[in-house]
Amino acid sequence: MEPHILSAKPCTFYLFSCILLIFAFLASFASAAIHYHEFVIEAKPVKRLCRTHSTIKVNGQYPGPTLEVRDGDTLVIKAINKARYNVTLHWHGVRQLRNPWADGPEYVTQCPIQPGRSYTYQFTIQNQEGTLWWHAHSKWLRATVYGALIIYPKLGSPYPFPMPKREMPVILGEWWDRNPLDVLKLALFTGGAPNVSDAYTINGQPGDLYRCSSKETAIYPVEAGETILLRIINSALNQELYFGVANHKLTVVAVDASYTKPFTTNVIMIAPGQTTDVLLTADQPPARYYIAAHAYNTANAAFDNTTTTAILEYESAHYSAKGGKYLKPIFPQLPGFNDTATATAFTAQLRSPCKVKVPIEIDESLFFTVGLGLINCKNKNSPRCQGPNGTRFAASINNVSFVFPRSTSLMQAYYQGQPGVFTTDFPPVPPIQFDYTGNVSRGLWQPVKGTKLVKLKFGSKVQIVFQDTSIVTVEDHPMHIHGYDFYVVGSGFGNFDPKNDPVKFNLVDPPLRNTIGTPPGGWVAIRFVADNPGIWLLHCHLDTHLPWGLATALLVENGVGKLQTVQPPPLDLPQC
Repeated sequence: MEPHILSAKPCTFYLFSCILLIFAFLASFASAAIHYHEFVIEAKPVKRLCRTHSTIKVNGQYPGPTLEVRDGDTLVIKAINKARYNVTLHWHGVRQLRNPWADGPEYVTQCPIQPGRSYTYQFTIQNQEGTLWWHAHSKWLRATVYGALIIYPKLGSPYPFPMPKREMPVILGEWWDRNPLDVLKLALFTGGAPNVSDAYTINGQPGDLYRCSSKETAIYPVEAGETILLRIINSALNQELYFGVANHKLTVVAVDASYTKPFTTNVIMIAPGQTTDVLLTADQPPARYYIAAHAYNTANAAFDNTTTTAILEYESAHYSAKGGKYLKPIFPQLPGFNDTATATAFTAQLRSPCKVKVPIEIDESLFFTVGLGLINCKNKNSPRCQGPNGTRFAASINNVSFVFPRSTSLMQAYYQGQPGVFTTDFPPVPPIQFDYTGNVSRGLWQPVKGTKLVKLKFGSKVQIVFQDTSIVTVEDHPMHIHGYDFYVVGSGFGNFDPKNDPVKFNLVDPPLRNTIGTPPGGWVAIRFVADNPGIWLLHCHLDTHLPWGLATALLVENGVGKLQTVQPPPLDLPQC
């Protein structure tokens, strides 16, 4: 692949593209479509790793259906729950402007869809294009209930990179050789860490390196010389992943449905919740090449140390010349599971294509410590206290371990003026300052439980610094904000220095994302404008950490007029 062909494009190219987009918008406004879907959520048999499980799927598919739309289109999706669990669906990365009712996290913007009931999600894609995804947002149903959401540009609008000959989704996941909800249930009962997964998957298949899996390994056919676009999604519950294709360069062109300055790499690091679009040119000798992913693990904790594979197969090299046997695929070189230097170098290369409008004068400066904690038990020998030294695992932001309501959702309570469900006194800074990445006194390890929200005025310019802590263990926490994109303006290791670190912020062309990791034992800074009213969940996208309390929510007040006010809830909004 010739990376200079992409990376040498000046910003005038993107300016010209913007002008074309304006004309294309005017020409294609009338062509915006409405897409109607029914998502039937129910248990179906799925065989993996030699065993058949009753697995929750959507429309009988695992992964679920891929949704393909254009910027400006509207989606109307009726979710019919035929499973035995409560369920909601979240459209990860969709801005949902003024429409939190379609966002999906249970007990935040809606009560869950109960078994035998349905709910229709309706939302319009507004000024977004690229790769997003959708998934269940109820306990661990996300383990198998997920799919790609691909947003093409408006008709007549080009990609800001050479048009690929074909496009292929690559959805990375995790598989448990048991019911994942039972795994979570046991962990929440004991207070210990849940069992790690038994396999990683690519498009639902573990690949050649697992038992009983080689025949179903996902295959990506290519012709020699062609360029393809891989839309990579990390839908794994609990694991950042390294991803690569043997002997092939990957040119990154977008992350989280936002275009980037193209750059070429041998490997990408992708956290749960994130998406990465890469161009791959089939410029190697015709053969079969492994597409592979394995763990990038930053915590001092057990993890799934296996490798999932798919096959990039040149059409002229399907069989070997001897006896019609399959050619043995070539394996890629992936970084070690603890190679933080490679992960950091990859993330540091991400940039917006041109200068962007980053908030400069900050109205709300928030400093959030994120990490694990331990709840002390009166009886350390209790079967409900099997965390370290007879404790229970917890997690928190600024020492507040978030508790989700159960009798209503946060958004319904707010809209209806129902008191007593939450408070808006979430601390903007840690209640006690300490050496966040050093030896932390055990007196600071136990968080306080509460349902506290961060209240923001409409239009306020917000900066959040996420600071990892060394309580229990340092870790890369992929932080996701619903309803918002944000600019990642800086990051580093150790404790954030409010005097010296902001001087080094990138306020020119930082990447735009919806999910960003905290460097293990470090910090990351983001900025955005609070221009989307409603209540929006902010949480770590490692699903083990969510029920432990590593979350809060942003309550963005209404502004002035209809276009700055939350729209009324739909009539079929589920009740608790």
